[in-house]
Amino acid sequence: MKVTGTDGKEYTIEPRADLSGASLYRANLSRADLRGADLSGTTNLRGVNLRGANLVGANLRGADLRGADLTDANLRGADLRGADLSGTTNLRGANLEGAELKGANLRDANLSRADLRGADLRGASLADAHLEGAELKGANLR
Repeated sequence: MKVTGTDGKEYTIEPRADLSGASLYRANLSRADLRGADLSGTTNLRGVNLRGANLVGANLRGADLRGADLTDANLRGADLRGADLSGTTNLRGANLEGAELKGANLRDANLSRADLRGADLRGASLADAHLEGAELKGANLR
């Protein structure tokens, strides 16, 4: 799958792809297979559609995901340290089991029905986050 970013560059969306620094603002990556992909750093993923995407083990460290739709996305073991998932970001039903969310901004994010078992949420901002029905067993919140 190929997608053109807002920076005019064409990116190949596939497992283990190097998309670090890409600008994919509002791109439709619904159901994309991005297992182990590198989307770290200044990656602009604001408003991106990652609904049902496979992001197992992906590197999203420091990524800007404000307003992204990650409904039912598989982020098991993903690195989201320092990522911005605040505001209207939708993580409803997302699998975040064992994900690294240390220092992530989840303020006002929708995490209802999300699986956060074993996730590292130390230093994460969860102010006003929606956690209805979320599974937090074994999550590190300190």
